[in-house]
Amino acid sequence: MKKNLLLLSFIFSSFNFYAQDKTIAEDCFKKADYKCAEEQYSKLAQNEKIQQIQSEYYNNLGTSQRRLGKTNLAFKSYESALKANPMSASVYANLGSIHGQKGSKQKALEYLNKGLQIEPESADMYLTRAKIYESLGKKDLAAKDLNQILSFAPDNIYARTGLANLKKNSGDLEGSLQDYNQLISEKPESLLYSGRADVYFKLKKNKEALADVNKAISIDPKFAQAYVNKALILFDLSKPKEACSSLDKAVSLGYEKPLLLEYYEKCDKKEK
Repeated sequence: MKKNLLLLSFIFSSFNFYAQDKTIAEDCFKKADYKCAEEQYSKLAQNEKIQQIQSEYYNNLGTSQRRLGKTNLAFKSYESALKANPMSASVYANLGSIHGQKGSKQKALEYLNKGLQIEPESADMYLTRAKIYESLGKKDLAAKDLNQILSFAPDNIYARTGLANLKKNSGDLEGSLQDYNQLISEKPESLLYSGRADVYFKLKKNKEALADVNKAISIDPKFAQAYVNKALILFDLSKPKEACSSLDKAVSLGYEKPLLLEYYEKCDKKEK
């Protein structure tokens, strides 16, 4: 009886220990302390015996490493996550996304297609695939994916802004502006003001662009993309110091620094 009680006590203590570690990892990630999150998720993944849970930890570890700019380590973590659970749609989504950013477009499409077979109504995967199709010049397929999202999630703001951005990137700036005006009239959100700011920027209307991006930040001070858009406007206004500060803010909020290297080159030149 005493031995059984000791065993139960050990199991209960171990459970509390891992639960505490998981809570710490989640808190670190929410606070954008990705170094802390990386350390915690690494320990959790190595110690976890249940493969499905281990896959989740490796997946979160990969995302933490990705935010830290450790792309190669992120690849390995995502691959470990997939090995632990080959039926995890979120892992396929992350592998598709990271391959797409690294330029391996066909590989990205392979992962996304597999992921969508598992989770056919994943808006995130359709959004990522639409971006890849657009980068490959397949704008009709990109539009098809975005409209597919609207078929099961008609109010999806990312799909609707994606269609507006397709117009923007095709050179139809006025059409894109009309779409953003309509969206903002329905629901004034940070994402929409930031998106419209980019349209104004391309229309060479920096005053309106800056007003919109500042509005986006006032609504959501943690929206990293808004700080990137603001940096581009400030560079164009010959304010490199403020622009570089805005880039730093975006990175501190989780925007991947490797994606901003061409802009950071302007900061390096400024410092020389």
